[in-house]
Amino acid sequence: MCPFLEEKVYVTIAYSGFLWMRLRNKETNMNRKHSRGCSLVAKLRNRVRLLEQQIRDAEEQHMKDTQAEEVDVEEQTQKLQDEINMAQNVVSRLQEEENELSERLSRARDALKELGNEVKDNERKYNGLCSQLHALKQQRTNKVTAFGGQKVLSLLQVIETHQRKFKSPPIGPIGAHVSLVNNEIWALAVECAIGRLLDAFIVTDHKDSLVLRACAREANYFNLQIIIYDFSRPRLNIPSHLLPSTCHPTTISVLHTEIPTIWNVLVDMGGAERQVLVQNYDMGKNVAFEQRIQHLKEVFTSDGFRMFCRGSVQTTLPPNKRIRNGRLCSSIENQIQDLENEVKIVQELLKDGKLRKRNVEIASQNLEAELQNLKRRRIGEERVFRSKQLAWKDMNSSKIVEPAPGPTTSMEETQREIIQVQEDIKSKELILEQVLLRMNMAEAKASDLKRSFENLCDSANVEIDGIEGAERELLQTEQEIHAAEAEKAHYDRVMQNKVLHDITEAKSCLKELQHNREESFRKASIICPESEMVSFEGCVGSNPEQLSAKLQRLSQRLLQETRRFTESIDDLRLLHDNKQLKIAKRQRTYASFREKLEACEKALELRWNKFHRNANLLKRELTWKFNGHLMKKGITGKIMVDYERKILSVEVKMPQDASGNNVRDTRGLSGGERSFSTLCFALALHDMIEAPFRSMDEFDVFMDAVSRKISLDALVEFATNQGSQWIIVTPHDISMVKTGERIRKQQMAAPRS
Repeated sequence: MCPFLEEKVYVTIAYSGFLWMRLRNKETNMNRKHSRGCSLVAKLRNRVRLLEQQIRDAEEQHMKDTQAEEVDVEEQTQKLQDEINMAQNVVSRLQEEENELSERLSRARDALKELGNEVKDNERKYNGLCSQLHALKQQRTNKVTAFGGQKVLSLLQVIETHQRKFKSPPIGPIGAHVSLVNNEIWALAVECAIGRLLDAFIVTDHKDSLVLRACAREANYFNLQIIIYDFSRPRLNIPSHLLPSTCHPTTISVLHTEIPTIWNVLVDMGGAERQVLVQNYDMGKNVAFEQRIQHLKEVFTSDGFRMFCRGSVQTTLPPNKRIRNGRLCSSIENQIQDLENEVKIVQELLKDGKLRKRNVEIASQNLEAELQNLKRRRIGEERVFRSKQLAWKDMNSSKIVEPAPGPTTSMEETQREIIQVQEDIKSKELILEQVLLRMNMAEAKASDLKRSFENLCDSANVEIDGIEGAERELLQTEQEIHAAEAEKAHYDRVMQNKVLHDITEAKSCLKELQHNREESFRKASIICPESEMVSFEGCVGSNPEQLSAKLQRLSQRLLQETRRFTESIDDLRLLHDNKQLKIAKRQRTYASFREKLEACEKALELRWNKFHRNANLLKRELTWKFNGHLMKKGITGKIMVDYERKILSVEVKMPQDASGNNVRDTRGLSGGERSFSTLCFALALHDMIEAPFRSMDEFDVFMDAVSRKISLDALVEFATNQGSQWIIVTPHDISMVKTGERIRKQQMAAPRS
């Protein structure tokens, strides 16, 4: 065993024994200190008991002295109680007044709310009447606006723009192509019966409906009703036995239209042939519920009531409040006058309601201000009441008279001394607890050291045994190392004597073989370069016999080719290079021509597209300008140009034509209308053409006086705005044209008889 390790183990055991003895001495000193602290605490507790007895004696003496002052305290308490009762009465009275004002203010606010609702109802009614009045005025200006407002006008313009996309032009709105027959008392009844169909458009197939829906979106007309119906179907002929057997008219009998498709839609989609119209409610009730007429669908009264019977259930619906009149009624001046009078009445009611509302608001504000003042007074009185009540409670809780200065001072000093002694006791007890804790810790540490000392002795014995075993293993390992070194020296001698000589001879042989290979490769390169071998797919994997046979075949082929072609190989190579140069030059020339050709094709396509786009835009511009000149007389129309067929056609729609049929040929117009349309077409062309001067002869032939005045004004205005020189020749009177700075009139003398 190693002497150093033994010495270290013995020193560790001795040091552990020293520590354990030291802890035992320290534990003895702490026990003595704890005994002295316990005796000191017992003395301090006896001192506290004596001081407490002195305090009790002083309190008994003080109680006897304070009994004389209790009578004065009772009198002050009674006086303060009376003041509290008076303050409570004042607060109660103010609370009652505040509740009364709150009720009045609540009633005023309820009245204000009712007046506000009344004003809102009047405003809503006034706005509704104004919108109806505006709609009637628009209907008076243009009948089409009654069936969709401005949105339907925008839609008609968009349809006109995209007319070529439709298989057949759509028909609509239906109300613009329908009129009442003679009697207009059924206008409201017809509106209630087929009101929704009057705003609808009719197309011939699903594709046209999609195009019309796209046009409606473009015109911001999103809730357009579209009906798909075959335009080629003739007008329906309804047998009399399928109609309601009654003397009253039906919806279809009081309507007139020139378009068979609209008639068929009203019959197929609206059931207008089975809707009966009656004068009043009693007659409608008799027809709908009592007569049991076959093929009867609904009954409508002249004032808007709707009645129908489904099985045993009888239904009567009141008139729609939003429908005040029928849109098919042509005489709307009386309706406009009635609406204006009703608007004035509602406006007066609205002003009166706003005035009463303002007065009620002022009264409510005054009541609210008075209520706030009363609330502030009540809060002040409540504050006084609470302060007196708190003072009364404090007086009741402290009825003990303040003690005399002398005894109080001595009691306070005694009390302070007791507190000081108690604090000393607590500090001493705290020190004793700390000493006791340290004693417990020392005992625990001593026991731990004792156990560790025993464990150390056991581990030292184990380590000594392990060290002895390690020493034996170390000796055995040294013996094995000596044996391995002897074996290594033996193999080194064998390596030097036998193996190294063989390796040296093998390296010299390898160098000689590499030298021979390089010499053979040099000689073979002289006969056939390596690059040519690669071009002939090489000779990898071939033996000398195969290479000799291949060489013989190549020599024979070379001899045959030499007999066929007398030129040398150099001449053939030179000819091949010249041909390749010519081919490359031609290819570059063709590539440059191809690039120029592609650029020309692209430029041609771009110019062709621009040409078509400009042609379409010019065609559209011509239609707009032509329609703009026609609108001066209230006529609408358009020009259709077919560039492929080289055809120009004109369509004109007169304002008095309610059927909506477009005149596709100017020969179908009267003389004045044809002359005015021709003039509008000429002005549209002049507006698109640049010329230094222009002339026009007998443009107002066959025109009436109104058309001639409109035409002259249009010509003069156009010439003035255009800025070019115009020469206008007419055989008619031109006195209506005013002479201006840029206008000159020359009138020839009348011919002599």
